Amino acid sequence: MTQRSEFGSDGTGPGDRPTGGPDGATLDAGAEPDPGHPAPLPVRHRPSGLTAAEVAERIARGEVNDVPVRSSRSTADIVRGNVFTRFNAIIGVLWVIMFVVAPFQDTLFGFVILANTGIGIIQELRAKRTLDGLAVIGEAKPTVRRDGIAAEVSTSEIVLGDLIELGPGDKVVVDGLVAEADGMEVDESLLTGEADPVLKKRDDRMMSGSFVVAGGGAFTATKVGREAYAAQLAEEASRFTLVSSELRTGISTILKYVTWMMIPTALGLIISQLVVKHTDLKGSVARTVGGIVPMIPEGLVLLTSVAFAIGVIRLGRKQCLVQELPAIEGLARVDVVCLDKTGTLTEGGMDVTELRPLAGADEPYVRTVLGTLGESDPRPNASLQAIIEAFPDSVEWRCTESLPFSSARKYSGATFSEGDGQSSTWLLGAPDVLLPPGDPALGEVDRLNERGLRVLLLVRAVGELDSPDVAAGARPTALVVLEQRLRPDAADTLRYFAEQDVHAKVISGDNAVSVGAVAGKLGLPGAADTVDARRLPAERDAMATQLDAHAVFGRVTPQQKRDMVGALQHRGHTVAMTGDGVNDVLALKDADIGVSMGSGSEATRAVAQIVLLNNSFATLPSVVAEGRRVIGNITRVATLFLTKTVYSVLLAILVVCWQVEYPFLPRHLTLLSTLTIGVPAFFLALAPNRERARPHFVRRVMRYAIPGGIIAAATTFVTYLLARSYYSGSGSLEAETSAATLTLFLVAMWVLAIIARPYTWWRIALVAAMGLAFLIVLVVPWLQDFFALQLVGTTMPWTAVAIAAVGGGLLEFAWRWVDRRFPA
Repeated sequence: MTQRSEFGSDGTGPGDRPTGGPDGATLDAGAEPDPGHPAPLPVRHRPSGLTAAEVAERIARGEVNDVPVRSSRSTADIVRGNVFTRFNAIIGVLWVIMFVVAPFQDTLFGFVILANTGIGIIQELRAKRTLDGLAVIGEAKPTVRRDGIAAEVSTSEIVLGDLIELGPGDKVVVDGLVAEADGMEVDESLLTGEADPVLKKRDDRMMSGSFVVAGGGAFTATKVGREAYAAQLAEEASRFTLVSSELRTGISTILKYVTWMMIPTALGLIISQLVVKHTDLKGSVARTVGGIVPMIPEGLVLLTSVAFAIGVIRLGRKQCLVQELPAIEGLARVDVVCLDKTGTLTEGGMDVTELRPLAGADEPYVRTVLGTLGESDPRPNASLQAIIEAFPDSVEWRCTESLPFSSARKYSGATFSEGDGQSSTWLLGAPDVLLPPGDPALGEVDRLNERGLRVLLLVRAVGELDSPDVAAGARPTALVVLEQRLRPDAADTLRYFAEQDVHAKVISGDNAVSVGAVAGKLGLPGAADTVDARRLPAERDAMATQLDAHAVFGRVTPQQKRDMVGALQHRGHTVAMTGDGVNDVLALKDADIGVSMGSGSEATRAVAQIVLLNNSFATLPSVVAEGRRVIGNITRVATLFLTKTVYSVLLAILVVCWQVEYPFLPRHLTLLSTLTIGVPAFFLALAPNRERARPHFVRRVMRYAIPGGIIAAATTFVTYLLARSYYSGSGSLEAETSAATLTLFLVAMWVLAIIARPYTWWRIALVAAMGLAFLIVLVVPWLQDFFALQLVGTTMPWTAVAIAAVGGGLLEFAWRWVDRRFPA
C-alpha cells in the first residue's frame, strides 16, 4: 500500500515534529496580534490528542464548547415573546378595569387573549421540538483525535486542547493553532472578507467560522464556546429569528400605525363617554372599553407565528430543517433558483465507465498511477472516490508530495517515488484547464461531454508540484470517463419551477458542454445553449445580461458563483442558491435563500437557511408551497383583522363627532370578532393555498381593509342613528345596540365571504356555520340575555338587514374597483 506523506507514524507530517521544549510546547508564530483576536498562549501540540482523563478534567472545569443552539430560541424566550407584547399589556389593563366595573360577559375578550397566547406558545414549542430534533440529525460532527484514535463527536463535546482533524469542506468550529498541515487551504472570507484562501502552516492561527477548501490537517483548540471568535460574532445572529421577513416587517409597520391611531381616538372616546354624555360611570367605562378593544388586531401576530410554526412542523416531517423561519416565506418569493449540478441535479456518487490511454500510454501503468493518486488523498472527493473504487492501489509507491484538489484551480496532483529510484509528478483534473486551447485531445473530450459524461485528464508534469505553472508543458496520458448519477426526482422539480415561473440557472464548475448535456437530459429549457464562465464579463450589468439570456454555465469558479448571485440580485431578482460543496459556500451565503443538502459539507450546512436532510432536491417544491400557504393565508386574515381595526376607529370618531353613546359593549364585539374573524381566520390561516407570492404586503392588505372598514363603519352608524330615532323615548339602548350589531355582523360576514373566495365546500361550510351561530344567539333566550341582544319589532331589524345589503353591494363594487385601480 502507498505510504502517505501527509502524516508520519505518530500523526505528524514532515517537518511537523514538536519543537520549542521537551513537551513539544510551541508559541504562536503568526503576525502581530490585533485587539479583537489576541495571540494565544503557548500551546502543546499532542499528536495523539488528549486522554480520556484529561477530557473529563476539562469538562469538570467547564472548558467545553457550549455554543448557543441555532435552531430555536429557549422556552423562556418563547413564553416571554408571546405573553409580554404591547397589545397584551393594553388589553390586560382594560381587562382588569372591566372585572371591577362590568359583568362577567364584558370580560370575555380577556379570556380570548389568554387562549390566543396559549395557542401561540404551544405551537411554537412544537416547532421548537421539531427544529431541535432535526438540528441534532443535521449537526456537524467534527473528527477529534483522543488517545490516538480519531472519532466524530458533537460540536458541543469539544474541549479546550482537543486535536481536531480537518479535510476539504470541514468547518473550523473553534479557535486554535495548526498542529498538522498537508496543503491545507482555508477560506476565511466569512470572517475577514478576504476572498483568497489562506495556505496554513504549523502554528498558524485557525479562526472558528472559516472552512477548509483544499488539503487537510489538524489543529489544537485554544478557545472554545463563547470565547471563540466566530461565536462572539454570531451568537445573536445564529439564534431563532424572524428577521428579514416581509410579512413580519409589514405587520410590525401596520401595528405601529394602529397604535398611533388608537391613542387620540381612545382619548376622544373616553372624554365623550365620561364627560359629555354624563352617563353612569360603570356604563361609560364599559362602552369606552368596548370601543377601544376592537381597535387592536390582537390575533394577527398570533396567527402569523402559528402559521410559521406549523410550516416548520410540516416541513420537518419531510426532513427539511429550516434554520431561519423567514426562509419558508423567502423561498416562496424566489424568481430565480441557481443550481449546482453535482449533488443537486446529480447524486453524489460517480462511476468510472472508461479509461482511454493517450499517445500510446501503457494502460496497466496508467491504472497504477491512478490507484496511487487515489490513495494519496486522505479525503477524496466524489470523482477521486470513483477512481479509487475502479483502480485500487496495489504497489509500494511512496507519495513524497501531494497537491489537494481545489475548485479554484480545477485539478489535484502528487509526486511519487516509484521504488526503482525514479520520481514522477502527476496531475488529475479538468482537460480544458490542463491543456492549451486547440489541443487534439480536447476534441475527444468535447464529444464525451456532449453525451453528459464527465471527463478527467491525467497528465505527467515536467515541473515541480508546488510551482504555480506546474501544468505548463504537461504530457497528456489518459482520459478518465465518469458517469454521473442523475437524481430521479430532478426532472420533476425543474418542471415544477418552470410551471411556477421560477427561472432555473445551472452554474457548475464542470465543463459547460457536459453540464448542458446533463441539464438537457432533465428537460431544462435552454440547456443546449451553454456558456463557459471563463468568457463571462466581470462587469455586473453585463454579467446579469448574460445570466438573463442563458440557463447553463460551466467552469464557474467559487468567486464567480458569488458574483453571479450578486448580479441577479442587482437586477431585482430574488435568488435562491442550492449546493452541497465547499465551492458553493460564498454564493449560498450571499443568496436571498441558501439551500444545502444534508450530505453536503459542514460549511454549506452552516451558512444555508434551509438544509434538506434527506438530500432530496424534490423537497424544494414543498418548501415553496409552504411559503405560499403562509404568505397567501396571512394576507387574507390580515385583511379581516385590519378591516375590524378600521371600522372600530371610525365608529369611535363618529361617536365623538355626533356626541352619542358608544353603541356596543365589549361582549357584543367579542361575539362579532369571534364569529367573523377569530374562528374563520384560524381555519383560513392554515388552509392550503397555492397563490403565487407577491410583494408589497402592507399595500395589498390595506387596499381592501380601508374601503371595507369605511363601509362597515358607515352602515353600522347609519343603522344606529336610525334606531335611536325609531326607539326614541323608549330608553331602549339595548334595542338600538341590537340593530347596529345586526348590521355590523352582516357586513362583516360579507367581508368574510369575499375573503374566503375561491369557494370550496369547507369554506362555504365555515361561513354558513358562523352565520348559524349568530342566529342561534339571536333566538335562544338565555344567549339573548347573556349577550344583551334583543331585536325589538320587525321594522328596525329588517331596516338593519336592508342597510347591510346595501353595504354588501358597496363592498362588492369597492373590491372590484380596487382590483382595477390598484392592481397587486
